[in-house]
Amino acid sequence: MLTRRSLLSALPAAGGLAEAAAQGAPGAPHRLAKHRNLFNGDSCTYFYNPELWQPEGGSYRAKAIHRFIDVLADSGIDTFLINPNAQTAWYPSKKLQTVLDGYRRGDREFFRGHALATNTLPEQMDAALDKAVQFYGLYQDLIDVGVDWLAETSKGCRRRGVSPWVSVRMNDMHGAGNPKGSHFNCELFKHDQYRLAGVPFDPKEPLRPNLAGLNYERPEVRAFMMSHIREYLEHYDFEGMELDWLRNPLCCNPQASQQAQDTVTRWLSEVRQRTDARGKQLGKPVPFGLRIPGNLGYLKSIGIDVPKLAREGLIDFIGFSNFWQTSWDMPYDELRQQIGPGVAFYGVVEDAPNWLLAQAPSLQGKNVEQVGAPYSISGIRYMAASPQMQWANAAGKLAMGVHGTEQFNFFCTDQVKVPGLRSQYAALKQNDYLEVLRLKPKHYCLQSPSGRMSADWELPEPVPITIEAKSRREFRLAMCREPQGRTLTVQVVIARQEGILNLGVSVNGQWPVFQKQRTQELLFPVGPYTLHLPENEAYNFQMDAAAIFEGWNRILVFNKDTATPVRVVSLELGIRT
Repeated sequence: MLTRRSLLSALPAAGGLAEAAAQGAPGAPHRLAKHRNLFNGDSCTYFYNPELWQPEGGSYRAKAIHRFIDVLADSGIDTFLINPNAQTAWYPSKKLQTVLDGYRRGDREFFRGHALATNTLPEQMDAALDKAVQFYGLYQDLIDVGVDWLAETSKGCRRRGVSPWVSVRMNDMHGAGNPKGSHFNCELFKHDQYRLAGVPFDPKEPLRPNLAGLNYERPEVRAFMMSHIREYLEHYDFEGMELDWLRNPLCCNPQASQQAQDTVTRWLSEVRQRTDARGKQLGKPVPFGLRIPGNLGYLKSIGIDVPKLAREGLIDFIGFSNFWQTSWDMPYDELRQQIGPGVAFYGVVEDAPNWLLAQAPSLQGKNVEQVGAPYSISGIRYMAASPQMQWANAAGKLAMGVHGTEQFNFFCTDQVKVPGLRSQYAALKQNDYLEVLRLKPKHYCLQSPSGRMSADWELPEPVPITIEAKSRREFRLAMCREPQGRTLTVQVVIARQEGILNLGVSVNGQWPVFQKQRTQELLFPVGPYTLHLPENEAYNFQMDAAAIFEGWNRILVFNKDTATPVRVVSLELGIRT
C-alpha cells in the first residue's frame, strides 16, 4: 500500500508535474494521479438552477442531482468536490446543527434575520423572503421524501466513475452582519467569546464584523469543526478532503503567536489522522489538502503555517486562488520554493476573469432580474461562459507546473439567469491536458481590483495603472507556448481619451509593435457580452504567437506621447488558431 513517505518521494520538483502526470510518467504523484480535472460545487450547487436539472418541474427529486453529475462526467471531470457546510450543515444531518433547524415550509419570518444580515432594504424585504421560501423549498422537497443530497452526491459519482471528495468551509461568514439572527450562523458564532476581534489591516479603521470569524484558538471551535469533519469521513462515502480556507481566510487573531500556530498545526494533524483512518477503511490513501490564497505570510499571521504543514507531511495538495476573480499570475514557482516538492499544486479557475465591465447590446430593453436587482446591459464577464478564457487560464496554470485544475464557482454563471449567458460545461473536457489546450483559441487577462475585502489577502492587481507620457510599464502573465502559425492579439484597454494615442507593445523583449487598430470589441464574446463600455476603448496589436514563452511572459506597454498620460484599465491577449 502506498504510504505518505512513498507519496512524497514520488512527487517531482516544480516545473514538470502536470506534463509528467499527463504522460503517465514515473514521477506522477501516485495518490493524485487520477485526480487532475476537479470541479468544486458549493452547498447550493444543485439548487441555484432547478430549471436546468429538473426542467420538467414538480417537487425536487434526486434525479436533479444525478443529472448534474452526469453533465460533469460527460465533461471530463474526474473528481467532484462537494461542499456540505457553511457554519452549519446544509444537508439533513442527524447529529449537527443544520441551516434549516426549526424551519417549517412557508415560514417567511425564518429568513428575516439573514435578510437583515445582508442589508436588504425594507422595500425589497418581501421579495427577498418569498425568494428564500422558494429556494429552500427545494431542500425541503428532498427532506420530505427522505433524500440526503450529500449522500446522493457520492452515489451519483460512483455510478459515473467520478471520485467523490468533500470540501469543508472553515470560516464561512455569510451571516456575519447579524451574528445572533441569521439562520446561516452556528450557535458558537452567536457568542462573542468564540469570535475573532475583527481586526482590519488599517489600525485607524473600526473593527469589522466580516473579519470576526470563529476563533480557532478556542478548543470549543476546534471541537465543533472536527465534528463536521468526522461526520463527512465516518458517515459519508468520500475519498478525499479539502479544507477551504478561502471561505474565509480567518483562523486566529493576528498576529498569531507561535503557540497559536502550533495549536492549529496540531489540530490539522488530527484531521490528517482521520483522513488516514478513512484511507485504511477504503484500502487506499485519502488525499488531504487546502484551498488557500497565495499569500503564505498572511496565512501564517492568522495561525496557519503552510510550509510547516508541508514539511511535516500533513497535506498532499494545495489549491491556490483568489476569491471569485481568477488568478492569472499566481507565482507557483516562488510558492514551490517556500513549500518544497512534497505537495501537489492545483490551479483554481474562478468564474470572473477580472472586474472589467462589458456591454451586451442584445439585452437592450430587456427586463432581466439578476440576484434580486434590475439588470442592465453592462456587467462582468463570467468565465464559465467563455471557453477561450477557460482554456487560457488553465493553460497558463499548467504551463507553470501545476498538477491539475480545480473549477470553482463555475455554476454561478447560470445562477444570474442572464439571457445568452450559460456555463459551457463541455469546455472542461481535457482541461487538465496542456497539449490539448495548446490547440485551442485562448483569451488571457490580468486581475483588477474588486473592491471586496478579499483584496486584503490576495496578490496585488497589476491594473488599472497610469503610464505617464514618454514612459512604459511591464506586466507579467503565465501562458503556454503556442504551435507555429498562430496569431497573437495584444489588446490594451484604456480609459477613453481624445485622439489616437502613440502606444506600442513588446512581448518578451522583442522589437515593439506600434501599428494598431482602435476598437470597442472584446477579443472574444462572453455570452451576450461583446463590447467594452463607452467610457473605455481598446487598441489591438497583432503579432506572431511564436513570441510567447512557456510559463512566465513579460508584456511591455509603451506610451510615446509627449504630453498625455494613459490610464490602462485592462491588458488582454488573444490567441487565434
